[in-house]
Amino acid sequence: MPRENFNDLLAFLAVARERSFTKAAAKMGVSQSALSHTVRQLESKLGLRLLTRTTRAVSPTEAGERLLESLGPHFEEIEAQIDALSALRDKPSGTIRIAASDYAIKHVLWPKLRKFLPRYPDIKVELLLDNGLSDIVKERFDAGVRMGENLAKDMISARIGPDFCLAVVGSKTYFSKYPEPKHPKELIRHKCINFRFPTSGGIYAWEFEEKGREFKVRVDGQLTFNNTFNSLEAVIDGFGLAYLPEEVILPYVKSGKIIRVLQKFSPHWAGYHLYYPSRRQSSPAFIALVEALRYRK
Repeated sequence: MPRENFNDLLAFLAVARERSFTKAAAKMGVSQSALSHTVRQLESKLGLRLLTRTTRAVSPTEAGERLLESLGPHFEEIEAQIDALSALRDKPSGTIRIAASDYAIKHVLWPKLRKFLPRYPDIKVELLLDNGLSDIVKERFDAGVRMGENLAKDMISARIGPDFCLAVVGSKTYFSKYPEPKHPKELIRHKCINFRFPTSGGIYAWEFEEKGREFKVRVDGQLTFNNTFNSLEAVIDGFGLAYLPEEVILPYVKSGKIIRVLQKFSPHWAGYHLYYPSRRQSSPAFIALVEALRYRK
């Protein structure tokens, strides 16, 4: 294939990954019509239809999916190596995209990033809200943030936060109507605020520990969120009990807005980790970021 067709391939890869001509055009800095023309030109040269277009969505055909899977990783490796050339500059540079939960962004990443970014003005960081367990390679993130036990085995990781604990909380208004639970199993008789994983669609079963034995309780109630801070607001407003990160609820417990219960049953887990595929190791900007985020007791 002639070298000039590489641009056609890059255009196709951008659209196939974004599943949108509009988003891909914005990322590439070209017009949507020009991008559409480029992809059609590539399809004409190959004699194959690579994308299925509807009024609502764009998706790869079987041929397009095969091209995406075979060529995508090679172009990503090239991009990573080009990023690595920034080592020859005075300062590391480049854009780093990280997928993380709302809690991790606010309480784990941002406290360190607000000190890191002024020191590295040529590094750009995109923080994308992900309260599920997305595939960071498929979604083209440079890294993701998860708790230790949820890390994929084929990823490299660096611990970026202390041990993690959830807390069952409710408002004074709620407990004026219902008795405080003395054991997690009593939660089935309470109005609870559930959390739904955006990626899998599953409802989180509250996890507890008693005498070294772990067990789960499936709760019920009128409300379900996929966002930590919406759940906290509902708790404060008296709509039920929620199981939320300890660091999030502590200021409200201290101020008396909410009450914590069942504390002795809440286990501690390995803290948050930044995880990423091995190809990201070569970027000086990424190395600097990992070192800034790394957890030190």
